[in-house]
Amino acid sequence: MAANPIQFQRGLSLAEFLRRYGDEASCEQALFEARWPHGFVCPQCEATAHSTFVRAGRRYWQCSACHHQTSLRAGTVFDNTKLALTQWFLAIYLLTQSKTNMAALELARHLGVCYRSAWRMKHKLMEAMRERETSRRLDGFVEIDDAYLGGERNGGKRGRGSENKRPFVIAVSTDEAGRPGTAVIEPVNGFTTAALTDWAHRRLAPGAEVYSDGLSAFRAVVPLGHAHTVIDAGGGRAATEVEGARWVNIALGNVKRALDGTYHAFRFAKYAERYLGEAAWRFNRRFRLEALVPWALVAAARCPAWSERQLRDVPVYGC
Repeated sequence: MAANPIQFQRGLSLAEFLRRYGDEASCEQALFEARWPHGFVCPQCEATAHSTFVRAGRRYWQCSACHHQTSLRAGTVFDNTKLALTQWFLAIYLLTQSKTNMAALELARHLGVCYRSAWRMKHKLMEAMRERETSRRLDGFVEIDDAYLGGERNGGKRGRGSENKRPFVIAVSTDEAGRPGTAVIEPVNGFTTAALTDWAHRRLAPGAEVYSDGLSAFRAVVPLGHAHTVIDAGGGRAATEVEGARWVNIALGNVKRALDGTYHAFRFAKYAERYLGEAAWRFNRRFRLEALVPWALVAAARCPAWSERQLRDVPVYGC
């Protein structure tokens, strides 16, 4: 069997990463270019004329129009953190260059920080990746499948009624030759007509043709003008060979293996959006492994700042 060129990409070596981002000055320059690629833009009024000054060892930009003052980190994922940018950049490298993912506990050991700091860093970066995927819509031929994330808790309900299970939809677009393109992996309130109608409104481009299994809720795409074909894919490995269901089943299997192989447990019902959003972000950028660090940096630089309270204060599904 020929080697998969995507899996055998060279990626960004640790030596090359350290050459680019090995000191604080290099990281600051990279963050400036990611946040303001065409030069400073005031986050308050979007004017470009400005002056700079240094206070307490930190550089600030002051808008000449509205006099708003900001620092390089303010209003980004890196806001209100005492950690050096070199540690943040190393976290980005570790999270994006691993084949599957990296748990917060392992990240803490690599960075030399406490678990709580590593958890905050990981979830802020996952939130930035998730936000980059919120506007993605799939076109062409779209394979769709339903799945659940999580399992039962000790003493809790069993099966699909488990409080820790989160229903989600995974969809993969393919071209006329059957090659996979981009994916959307997103939790839904349930596999109901209302939930799938809302999902299709946001996630399917006009004219997209849908292929799914026999779940009745997927028929919600028909009133929206999408052609719909029901596929009897069966189960097991054979499902990955069925035309119209192959790539969504492969993608779903990869997502589940990555999560099961990386995390002992996490609060599926509460944080599913971030973990699945990160999985979609990685899948949709799989062709350029060496570019994942600068792409993740752009996501982090343009994502609003999140406090730890905001990171943890996520409504639990069903509550």
